Order: sequence, then C-alpha cells, then structure tokens
Amino acid sequence: MEDMETLKKVADKINQRTMQMDLTWEWSAGVAYYGICRIYEVTGDKSVLENLKERIDKLIALGLPKDWTVNTCAMGHCLITLYEVYGEEKYWDLVESKIDYLTHRALRFGPSVLQHTVSSNNDFPEQVWADTLFMAAFFMLRVGIIKSNQELISDALNQYHWHIAYLQDTETGLFYHGYDNTKGNHLSGMYWARANAWAAYTMSQVGARLKQAYLYPEFINIAGSLDEQLSALKLYQTENGLWHTVIDDPDSYEELSASCGILGAMVVKNNPLHKEYVEKGLKGVLENISPSGKVLNVSGGTAVMNDLAGYREIPKTWIQGWGQGLALAFLGELMKNGQKKEAERKVLSLEK
Repeated sequence: MEDMETLKKVADKINQRTMQMDLTWEWSAGVAYYGICRIYEVTGDKSVLENLKERIDKLIALGLPKDWTVNTCAMGHCLITLYEVYGEEKYWDLVESKIDYLTHRALRFGPSVLQHTVSSNNDFPEQVWADTLFMAAFFMLRVGIIKSNQELISDALNQYHWHIAYLQDTETGLFYHGYDNTKGNHLSGMYWARANAWAAYTMSQVGARLKQAYLYPEFINIAGSLDEQLSALKLYQTENGLWHTVIDDPDSYEELSASCGILGAMVVKNNPLHKEYVEKGLKGVLENISPSGKVLNVSGGTAVMNDLAGYREIPKTWIQGWGQGLALAFLGELMKNGQKKEAERKVLSLEK
C-alpha cells in the first residue's frame, strides 16, 4: 500500500488538473468538488480549497441557474464544506435553497421517492436512477446531520430505502442503473458499474457520518444491502484491479470512476477480507492517472441506455469531473483509513 505522503501528492496533482476544467453548476462539478473537499476533510490542508473557493465565488457572481435539479444539487456537497471552513452565509444560503427544492419542488412519486431529473423538463417520468443517491440523498443526509433535523434525515434515509428496493437485484446483490415505475421494469436491465459505485459509496457514508446509525431501522437495511453488494462486486474485479463499465460484461471496457467509487466504499466499510481487493485496485487506479493529473478511461455522461451496446460504446477519451472527484474520494478514504490505523498503533504502543 502506498504511504500517506505519496497519496497526498497524487491527490494534489488530480486537484490541480481538476481546477483547470471549466466546471459550472452541473453534477460533474458537484462530484469533482466533493472529491476536493473530501481531501480537505481528511488532511485539514486549507490550501486544498483555495482555488475551489475562488471558483465558487466567481460562479455565484456570474449568476445562479434558474432552478435546481437533482443533478445540480450535487454542488451542495462543496458548499457545505466551504461554509464550514469560511463561515460565509452565501454558501449556506445556497445549501438551503437546494434543500428547499428537494423537499418542496422536486418531482416525486409513490412513497415520496425522488425522480431523477437532469433539467427543468420531465425527462424521465417516475424513473429511479442510482445517481440520485449521490446527487441528492447523500447531500440531504449531510445537511440533516448538521442541522440535527430528524425529518430531513428520515427523508434521506427513505430515498436510500427505496433506491435499494427498486434497483438492487436481491439474487446477485448488484445494482441496476435505473428503474421505470410506469412500466415496472429496469429498462435495459444493465448492472452499470457507475450505478454500483453511486450506491456503494453513498451507502458506506451513512454509517460513517450518522451518529448512532444503528438506532435507525433504515440503516440496518442499508448496511445489509452494502454488505451483499460488496461481496458480489469483489468477484467481478479484473486482473487490473478495476471493474468493467457493465459489471458482468467482460467485453465492456474497464472504467475508472466506477472502480474508484467501489474501492472507496470498500475502504470505508473496512472489512479485512477486502484488503487485497483494495490494494489491487489502488495499483490499477494509479496506473490510470496521467502525469498531469487527468484520471484516464472514465466513461462520458451516461443515461440509462437502450441496450448493452449503448454502454459499451460510451466514449472514455475525455477528462470528466466525476472521474476526478471519485478518484479523489477514494484516495481520501485511503488516507483517512491510514490515519485511523496510525492512531491505533500509537494507542497500542502507549499501552505497552
């Protein structure tokens, strides 16, 4: 396993390349900037946030989107961190406006499940996408925890509950990309890797962030879902330590953003039986980071495609915010885990 100093250097390189991208209010920026903030949360290095703060301040000055969507709520993650670090109310005001949208105006159906939205149009009527777990549910959970708002926490956990119910195949443990409630099916029925990453990483964060999570029945469901998913996913890891863009399709390409999200979940879950998979995965990830800090082989933005060919043909040439962000999140979780182990070693040495 790489040492903490090496991981920090790699993260700094990815951060610098990420901030060269022209990311605005979309989900790509939300995931990218979450990754940067996760590195700050772990290291406490305020310099990590300098360029990000400047970028967000500029975006605010240039003007906000007319209204939010589920996807654009992903930017709420970095706004939380900026508010916590700098204390400027403009950041929290935007967090609150996103929460107001999600709780009062966002499209929902059935048991108050958020419909995935990418624009102000009703593009995907009553469709559930795994993406929503990162863009909205995880964000809602974070805000609910900060505000000690049990109603908001319950709403977030309700999203997890129903996304698991609609998207996880109880036979395989894997997650489908989407579910269409109007048709009662999983559309093309693909186990898309990044969908599994959204689910695994965000589910791992519930227990890590929610105090006394074991007192919430919904968490017991989330923990069981994650355990079953990770035990299935490990079987599909490639010789390069990665995952194919369609999990069970060896003819689809290996995809980095999904691999980083899955590995990040394994690190947070910290099951010793996953250690070998994480070490193998880290090697594969580091081999796919260019000298400039670009995370390579990241699939482009992917709707719920019509068939297997649609997923196989999504290009993976260009730099993507979600690739940068999930790589940073994975590295951040590794550093966090390393810090915990070092603290445990110090306690043991003192006891001796």
